[in-house]
Amino acid sequence: MKLSYFTLIVALVFVSASALAGDVEAGKAKSAMCASCHGANGIGLSPLWPNLAGQKEQYLIKQIKAFRDGTRQDPMMAPMVAALSDADIENLAAYYSSL
Repeated sequence: MKLSYFTLIVALVFVSASALAGDVEAGKAKSAMCASCHGANGIGLSPLWPNLAGQKEQYLIKQIKAFRDGTRQDPMMAPMVAALSDADIENLAAYYSSL
């Protein structure tokens, strides 16, 4: 009984995690607007702009939402992320974390 309960909990955790993950292909399609600063492959084109490739997905989600919502401010990022939906942000984060 304990083993089946444990198995159910583990399965729910994995299903929940995958349900929250963004769509890599949708993120790749949306990333064109990011490429002018962060590069087509997620490597910043200037030392002023960070590399996005390989960053952790949840970190990227947190930072992009902070720029969008104004809790993190940058005059260049604010207009770039203002119209992004939560789904757009999750997809971008999934894409860049996959590189």
